Amino acid sequence: MKNKANAKSNTHSQFATANATPKIVKKYVFANADKQEKNKVLKTNPKQMSQHPLRTQIEEIVTLSDAEFDRVLGHFQEKTFKKHQIVLHQGDYASFDFFVVKGLMRVSRVDPDGKEHILQFGMENWWITDAEAFHHQTKSTLTVDCLEDTKTLSLTLENKEKLSKEMPKMQTFFLKKTTNGYIALQKRILCFLSSNANDRYHNLLSLYPGLMQRVPKAMIASYLGVTRETLSRLTKVES
Repeated sequence: MKNKANAKSNTHSQFATANATPKIVKKYVFANADKQEKNKVLKTNPKQMSQHPLRTQIEEIVTLSDAEFDRVLGHFQEKTFKKHQIVLHQGDYASFDFFVVKGLMRVSRVDPDGKEHILQFGMENWWITDAEAFHHQTKSTLTVDCLEDTKTLSLTLENKEKLSKEMPKMQTFFLKKTTNGYIALQKRILCFLSSNANDRYHNLLSLYPGLMQRVPKAMIASYLGVTRETLSRLTKVES
């Protein structure tokens, strides 16, 4: 009887051990899956890394090694949005600066009379946000939404400052991009002050190649500050 009891005990022990192992393995597998999902932006093979649009833009200003670019990517979050999705509402805090990998976004504001004013479009390789709200961490006075399904690399102010501190090259890059942004804004203001509608239209064609085929003419008219009838005349002359 004693031998049978021992045999039965050993059988239960082996059965319990056999059943315990899959639970540990299962937990380990899920833990690793979660980790891989969390770090999916950070893992890029060498060929993809060299052709990455963000790296291409950065290296117009500074040069990065593969290891340095991998480190840069680690500060970004990959975010995808659907067409018509609002990513920043007027009155909300601007948590991210968006680098557009694929798609099309815009920055706009609706005045008290309900009229929409478009300040900026964000095509591939553009950065887009409410700059004042982002850098001052205040509530946005603008709206940012998607005109197409859009894939972005999104950067928080905390990570931008951290990256600039850790990598002087990136501080140089961000400073240069900010300076270029100020220059572009100044040109846009001067264009409105001193140029006619035809000049503004040609400036838009130069700044946003292919945009006319991607958005309704009403949006183009809003950006240019002209009526749709005026825009129609401009496009007819161009054709």
